[in-house]
Amino acid sequence: MPKLYSARVIIKSFKKAGFYKVSQKGSHVKLKGFWRGKLQTIIIPNHKEVAMGTFQSILNQASMTLEEFLKVIFLPFFFKPEAFSQNL
Repeated sequence: MPKLYSARVIIKSFKKAGFYKVSQKGSHVKLKGFWRGKLQTIIIPNHKEVAMGTFQSILNQASMTLEEFLKVIFLPFFFKPEAFSQNL
């Protein structure tokens, strides 16, 4: 069974990708941001675990693939700017 993400992780990842929180009604958070040159609006249910079908729907709303989402999550672990700076 694939890993289920919490709303907190999903929201944090979309914020890393440039999305910002617009509003919240009850247990649903609305984010907006530009992705692939278009303004995208996504709604994320604020649950401890977001069902896989719901997660896929969120990615579809954002026009984002799973691979792109995972790159956003794991980018800080693979790219460390201090590793490229050298004192000359």
